[in-house]
Amino acid sequence: MAESRVLLIERDEERAANLQVVLRFIDYQVLHVSSAADLQLADRRPQDWLAVIVGSDADDAAFASFMEWLKRDRHHPPLLVPPNARDALCERYRLDVSACLPLEQPPRYSELNELLRRAGLVRMEQDISATRLMGPTGNSASIRSLRRLIEQVAGHETNVLITGESGTGKEVAARALHDKSLRHDKPFVAVNCGAIPAELLESELFGHEKGAFTGAITARKGRFEIADGGTLFLDEIGDMSLPMQVKILRVLQERTYERVGSSRSVHCDVRIVAATHRNLEASIAAGSFREDLFYRLNVFPLEMPPLRERLDDLPLLVESISESMRHSGRGSMQFAPETLHALRSYGWPGNVRELANLIERLAVLHPNATVKIADLPQRYRQHVVLPVAAPVEALAAPAATPTELSPKALSVEAASTSPAAAEAAVAGPAIMDASLLPADGVNLKDRIEAIELALIRQALDQAGGVVAHAARLLSTHRTTLVEKLRKYGLHREDLREEQRAS
Repeated sequence: MAESRVLLIERDEERAANLQVVLRFIDYQVLHVSSAADLQLADRRPQDWLAVIVGSDADDAAFASFMEWLKRDRHHPPLLVPPNARDALCERYRLDVSACLPLEQPPRYSELNELLRRAGLVRMEQDISATRLMGPTGNSASIRSLRRLIEQVAGHETNVLITGESGTGKEVAARALHDKSLRHDKPFVAVNCGAIPAELLESELFGHEKGAFTGAITARKGRFEIADGGTLFLDEIGDMSLPMQVKILRVLQERTYERVGSSRSVHCDVRIVAATHRNLEASIAAGSFREDLFYRLNVFPLEMPPLRERLDDLPLLVESISESMRHSGRGSMQFAPETLHALRSYGWPGNVRELANLIERLAVLHPNATVKIADLPQRYRQHVVLPVAAPVEALAAPAATPTELSPKALSVEAASTSPAAAEAAVAGPAIMDASLLPADGVNLKDRIEAIELALIRQALDQAGGVVAHAARLLSTHRTTLVEKLRKYGLHREDLREEQRAS
């Protein structure tokens, strides 16, 4: 489980108690078992733990079975073992030395903390690598098309220009392109051209010789040299100065460069992937970007769609970001289905980066909780109508007959009978009477989605949560309904909880 960050297999109760105190003191949650035989492995995954601490007298038979299970995952957590048992364990179970780390008995606080910190960094890198290999997260038509283009161009040496708004994941696409290319085992080096002062960018890219300028006390490799054989990602190239653009153009044409302070040409074997949030054609017209460099870079263009144009990917993005945070120990949370639906009404000017920042903030404020609409910061729920509690005097008023109730009152009355009707009431009276148009207009797409979501919930409620039966009530295919459940972030567990609550 996610909360069992460290597994401790130790038969000696006193040693186990001392270790648990130390682990909890340094903010690691621990699961202790006397023997590997006590573990219920059918309900667990190797990735549930950041590390496994093994005592000096582990049960051989049970431990052997545990090791066979653990090694099914090639990214299994490292073993922290007594130094005198390390070599024997590595040989017996054919483990790499990097997966079997020595831990003194009794362990020193600083040593244990450092080993677990290293394990955390390895886990984070594994999560990042998995994301890179997948490429941009999502199942929308635009993202599927983007992934196909990445796979098509990855095997070629073609220069690629990635465009898109800030925060759309241009570096994620660049890393996926590198990882799917023939250069995947060579370095991927990223440079943000807009974050480095113009007078330092040349040295950063090409390196410098000792004494080339004040402060150059030693020779230094540049990013082109570091990325030799791999991929160089020039992010925000639209912010590069014109003199520097000329030098980059020469490297692209001749595949050679000189270090600052040197007259010796150095050959470079790198693939260039550039990215920008600017409209380079407009920059060319304004005279701030060279036309010849644009055509050198824009051999194979990739455009990253903004988040507001692929809101169907919101559930997958939330799941991916939350899972990455959970594995890296930065907290965990999840959105209620109605909260996820409400976020679809937001414009997301900061795109996926803004979504990741929101999830991290909510994981701090509401750790391991389900975030409701009311828990969202104001800017993310300003277009959502929250249900208002009835005033006290209304409770004492005589009940009106059905014929006396307005459409809005009817929707509120219906809301008291089921979660699906409550959602319809929150969405507005137009759910109950689609022919009523408010005086100030309506967002047609959001209103239709709200109606659709309310009807799906009602159908599932009547069908007892059986998707096939609900699909028949809605006169649609089961696969279509499954896709819509995924679109709205609905899960069978959530629906069963709602049915029990109602």
